[in-house]
Amino acid sequence: MKPATNIVSTVTHYLHRDDTLSPPQLRRLGLIYSSYRFAVSLFSLLMVYITAHSDNSLSLPSFLQQTTLSFYFLLSLILLGLFYVVNQQMRRQLAFGLVLDVIILSLLLYTAGAPDLQLTMLYMVVVAASFMLLHGSQALIITLLAIIFVIYQQFFYAIANSMSLANLGDALLMSASFLAVGGLSWSISQRLVQLEKVAASHAKEVERLNVINQEVITQMVNGVIVIDKQHIVLANLAAYQLLSLSPTPSASLYSTSIDTKDTRNNTRSALLSNFQQQLGQQHTQLFKACLSVAAGQSRTFIYDLPAVANASIFGKLRVQIIPLKDDSKLIMLEDLRREQASAQQLKLASLGQLTASIAHEIRNPLAAISQASQLLMEDVIEANLEVDTADNTITPPISNDDMAANHELYQIIFSQTKRVNRIIEDVLKLSRQQTANQQAIILTDWMPTFLENYFQGHDVFLHVKTQPTISFDTHQLEQVLINLINNGLRYSSYAHPHAYVEIEIYCADNDVIIDILDAGRGVSTKDLEHLFNPFFTTDQAGTGLGLYLSQAFCEANQTRLLYIPEHEKTCFRLIAPAISADTHVKKLNIMLIPLFYKY
Repeated sequence: MKPATNIVSTVTHYLHRDDTLSPPQLRRLGLIYSSYRFAVSLFSLLMVYITAHSDNSLSLPSFLQQTTLSFYFLLSLILLGLFYVVNQQMRRQLAFGLVLDVIILSLLLYTAGAPDLQLTMLYMVVVAASFMLLHGSQALIITLLAIIFVIYQQFFYAIANSMSLANLGDALLMSASFLAVGGLSWSISQRLVQLEKVAASHAKEVERLNVINQEVITQMVNGVIVIDKQHIVLANLAAYQLLSLSPTPSASLYSTSIDTKDTRNNTRSALLSNFQQQLGQQHTQLFKACLSVAAGQSRTFIYDLPAVANASIFGKLRVQIIPLKDDSKLIMLEDLRREQASAQQLKLASLGQLTASIAHEIRNPLAAISQASQLLMEDVIEANLEVDTADNTITPPISNDDMAANHELYQIIFSQTKRVNRIIEDVLKLSRQQTANQQAIILTDWMPTFLENYFQGHDVFLHVKTQPTISFDTHQLEQVLINLINNGLRYSSYAHPHAYVEIEIYCADNDVIIDILDAGRGVSTKDLEHLFNPFFTTDQAGTGLGLYLSQAFCEANQTRLLYIPEHEKTCFRLIAPAISADTHVKKLNIMLIPLFYKY
């Protein structure tokens, strides 16, 4: 007796540790089983009604059978409606319904008098459903209840009528089949629950990875577009910025009022549809080129941005089309400014090594030439003084005209050595700052301080129309602005007696624009292609390296330096990416900062 008790306790403890279905899955299967119960009760009731109105008096249903089925039909309807409406205590509702099924089937089995195949199948469905929908211990109780009812009603029937060993054997066989079906159903349900948990865990992991991928794609500096079946299904923020496209103002990928999956999907579809429409209108050539690439083929080309997309800001994009599965395409957009900046860094490094190796060898003889020219000029001056103090009757060895000519030649030598020295100093600036040490610069704070430090006594006017922040090496930015402002003041003085320079700062799309304006005559058309070449200058006193160095410093900081011939004034434009400025903030009142000092 003790081993049997241990076995029962072990089985009960094992069944208590079973896994159950999740509430959504339990509700779905519960509704299916409740609908099945209602259908079985309705079918049985209809069959009884048809049999009761037939002419065969031998097969007429008994009053107990009719009453049981009518009661079963009503309770099935009530349980179905209750389970559909009430979401709490679902397992208790199912347990009550399964107990009711066992009782009704036992009454029908009693009225039949002997085990019936149809009732046996219905019993097995109840037992299997109990192990799938309830805890193992509850399902075991319902199974044992069904076995007790089946065996007890056979004994009761045998006492009331006559003992039949065949009927008793069928009842025992039915009971054993209940246990077998229950065990198999419980095992299958546990496997299904485990599989569902594994699937749910994988779904969460996939969702987490999808969120990470979306965040990575969103933060990428390169534009990413995915086209599937001639429709755009993905476009990150960088694609909007590089193509100068604006998302719908009223739409947002993150809804704050109604944060549902359907709402997010609808918003995302609306944004992608708007993106595709703008892309087809403003970049028709790019869109057609992407669609024309055959499935499974890759292509790389350089795309020149049209004027409507602020080509002066980005210029060119590298477009790479990569084939994906299911005939979809991945399109990568790369701003060539970063590549140009890397090339410029290499160029600066090479030039720095070159200048560092030859600067010492050049400057030593240059210093000797300069010193010798100064000594010769001093000798000429002293000779002139001696001639002036000597007696008029003494003829000087060298005439005054010859000494003046020599002095002029010596002066030319000295001035040219100073010019060559300035060229060497300008070139050495590249070697001293090979790598740009970029820092966040708030121009509204930094620019007035810069002008106060370097351009007191000059008329420089600053107009700030927004609050931009750029990333730039402060020393290199100072060199760039000093070169541009000095050029503006110098060439403006050639055209007007009152020289001045204007600086305008504003935002265009996702870039910060700094315009250096002056009232000079500008750059002629024939000189435009040579403007930023080294040693090119239209000023005899210039070295021809100012603009070249300025452009080199700008490219090293991922910034473009352009000359804008379309502007009504002489305009040199710096275009730097904004790192934390909102291009749609409310514009400030124009700040006018005149530094009125005598020029």
